[in-house]
Amino acid sequence: MTLPPSTRRSALDRLTADAPFLARLAELFPEDVARFLADGTDTALAAVTAPAVDEEVMRTLRRWRGRTALLLALGDLSGEHDVAATTRRLSEFADTACDLALAAAFAERVPDAAPQGLAVIALGKLGSFELNYSSDIDPILIFDPATLPRRERDDPDEAAVRIARRFVEILSARTADGHVLRVDLRLRPHPEVTPIVLPVNAAISYYESEALAWEQAAFIRSRASAGDRALGTRFLEAIQPFIWRRSLDFRQLKEIGAMSDRIRDHFAQGQDFGPGYDLKRGRGGIREIEFFAQVHQLIYGGRDPALRAPATVDALAALAGAGRVAPDVAARLSDHYATLRRIEHRLQMIDDQQTHSLPVQPDALDAVARLDGEADGAALLDTLRPVVSDVGACYDRLVADRAVATGLPRDESELAAALAAAGFEPPDPALRTIAEWRSGKLRALRSPAALEALETMLPELMKAIGAAPDPAATLIRFDKLVAGLPSAVNFFHLLAAQPALARVATRILSLAPTLADALAARVELIDGLIDARAFDAPADKAELIAEWTPGLAGLDYERLLDRVRDRVGERRFAYGAQLVAGAADPLIVARGYSDLAEAALQLLADATVAEFVEAHGRVPDSELVILALGRFGGQALTHASDLDLIYLFTGDHLAESDGPRPLGATTYYNRLAQRVTAAMSVPTAAGKLYDVDVRLRPQGAQGPLVVTVDSFERYQREEAWTWEHMALLRARPVYGSDAARGEVARVIADVLARPRGGSVATEAAAMRARIAAHKPPAGPLDVKAGAGGLVDLEFAMQVVQLQSGRCHDPHIPTALACLAAAGLAPDAIVAAHRLLARLLVMLRLTAPDGEPQAAAARQLVAAACGCDNWPALLEAHDAARQEVAGWWAAIRPADEQQETK
Repeated sequence: MTLPPSTRRSALDRLTADAPFLARLAELFPEDVARFLADGTDTALAAVTAPAVDEEVMRTLRRWRGRTALLLALGDLSGEHDVAATTRRLSEFADTACDLALAAAFAERVPDAAPQGLAVIALGKLGSFELNYSSDIDPILIFDPATLPRRERDDPDEAAVRIARRFVEILSARTADGHVLRVDLRLRPHPEVTPIVLPVNAAISYYESEALAWEQAAFIRSRASAGDRALGTRFLEAIQPFIWRRSLDFRQLKEIGAMSDRIRDHFAQGQDFGPGYDLKRGRGGIREIEFFAQVHQLIYGGRDPALRAPATVDALAALAGAGRVAPDVAARLSDHYATLRRIEHRLQMIDDQQTHSLPVQPDALDAVARLDGEADGAALLDTLRPVVSDVGACYDRLVADRAVATGLPRDESELAAALAAAGFEPPDPALRTIAEWRSGKLRALRSPAALEALETMLPELMKAIGAAPDPAATLIRFDKLVAGLPSAVNFFHLLAAQPALARVATRILSLAPTLADALAARVELIDGLIDARAFDAPADKAELIAEWTPGLAGLDYERLLDRVRDRVGERRFAYGAQLVAGAADPLIVARGYSDLAEAALQLLADATVAEFVEAHGRVPDSELVILALGRFGGQALTHASDLDLIYLFTGDHLAESDGPRPLGATTYYNRLAQRVTAAMSVPTAAGKLYDVDVRLRPQGAQGPLVVTVDSFERYQREEAWTWEHMALLRARPVYGSDAARGEVARVIADVLARPRGGSVATEAAAMRARIAAHKPPAGPLDVKAGAGGLVDLEFAMQVVQLQSGRCHDPHIPTALACLAAAGLAPDAIVAAHRLLARLLVMLRLTAPDGEPQAAAARQLVAAACGCDNWPALLEAHDAARQEVAGWWAAIRPADEQQETK
């Protein structure tokens, strides 16, 4: 930024008049002042180079610090540098100073050795490149006993401590030239008993097993800032699972909030805005903006690496971009942060003191105001007042969001009354269940922490269960869920911190047995519903892959299998929760289930191919292609659908792979397909993904698992049965290059377009009769198998498609709309299919073995299908099946109809 000389002169005049510390530096370094006035801050700073490491290092570092501090203050006061630029330069200065101090400490102890094996891990504002003008640095020092240079007889631990002490002394000791940096090492584990520098493996072990909530928050702003950065980076990578947890421990979040509350209480005198106000710790101050960002990062950062920005303003921008914080709130807090930090710098410029409180004396407050360009202290307070008020209000809302009730009565009569008021009538079963919970008999509730968590969330939980359609049955299911947990601490804290989740959970337990079973098996699935976006419209395949890929990078194959299972399980559960909440159209969710499966297949097949190629190379000019059929091909999966797949490969079946262990093409692709099937279906520690059915391949279970595209085409033209071509109508290439998938799609289109004889309807009817005999309807609401159900509809549609050679789209609604427009299907069949398809999706969740019995579940299903109530749904269901049955009857040969009768 180019400034007029008068602006620079004004900054110097204010500095000289109102900042004694800086005025002394201006007298000591007049050449730097002259260069600033003539050429600006950056040119003047470029002339202030870091000193060499020699016997004068104490003095040269301090003089270098003085010159840097002077010029950065002038750049700040003149407006050439904004707050972000100033704090960045201060942080870079601190990094270099730490490097020089370490180099000097090593040179004194082991003169001929390169400084290595000791790393400075910056936390706090240095960790996020936001260092204050006059601030402590809060590092953790770690060392590697195997690489730390030391004298011949030195113990590694003792050598590391001696070097670390000298490092601190070089930076912190106050001499006639002042100091370089104040170093505070109290953020290390157990500072009262541990040495000031820790062995790296011991430090990793601590953070993996013992660390406290505030330490997790502290490491949000961490980096390897000086010394052996490779060692520091290795340490931070090792503890990433501690810092960023996918399954958030809400007990820790509660403790972090409590820590903020304690800060407010401790600095109560600095909370009332006015003279004496603490800009850092007071209500509406800097710390509350930082905590606001960090709490959101702790909640969401474990699942979204894009939210892990160390700097506060960057974090707020990332949170707003991801929809976690309202953009206007993030923008206001960012502006407020810059204002508060700017005034904080003015306070610290005056006497180089680490102070954050506005002066109480009017003259001193006026001096701070003038240094910032304000007329007087009153004007400064007028500038700050709306800032502090808005920050405090934003933080108050955050605090309110995590406020919960404190417990239910223990007196049995009072508790019975409270339960009756919540909806338990009679309350006796609930009384017995709560008494058993409180007794600690369940494994999940044996620890004091678990019992405390239980009491915290009981009021909201009982309120939510009491409001369920069948409170008694819901409580039984919830009790079963708790009984299966190894520990209920985190689960209860989660429900206490997010009361809305308790309501969703009880609705799932009361209305959706499929989801209730999934939740009992993996209670952490409920975590995914914390994210408000869990109730957004389902993401498509490309969006899912883009979202998941960063979190999968660098994982070994087994961990990747687990991670994909985690992601799919969470998203599938969330889609089911949308249906139970009545927040989504079942047809849209069915498409979402399909995109979810396709994204998983893409990622796991890619990973499996890559691992297979390492061992066996590639078959030249060849690749794997995967066809989806059935509901997967038609993009209409339900919650529990399996995947119908056909594996093909392009190229010459006589070719051989080019790897260290070559295989013939047929063997190569059969083994590869087996591994892809296993990747999609074998249970791992993270559970099961999908059942995979490959029986629709050429020649069925008797044929090879994988054939070439040419063989597939030849089989479909010359040998396939009519029912196989009917199945092919819902085939869709879902894996392979664009060219390979395009070639397979062409083969399918050519096969389906060939002229058909009059036997199609006869053969289809015979096949339908065999299916009916083998698998009769399970009941009147068997939407698929019953007369006029979805199987009849698909048979009728497929016969017409094959006979007419038209409307060959695997997506049934699209194909039916095409047939109806061409006059080949009744207009009403489109609506009939929509109703039956919605009903199927909902019944798979609410009544997988029949029809829902609870009135609330029936109402949920009816509403999802567009009906006012259950009787109206049954009436619409009967009408739809009659429409389908009539169409199928019109298509079947007359003799088949007679035999069926």
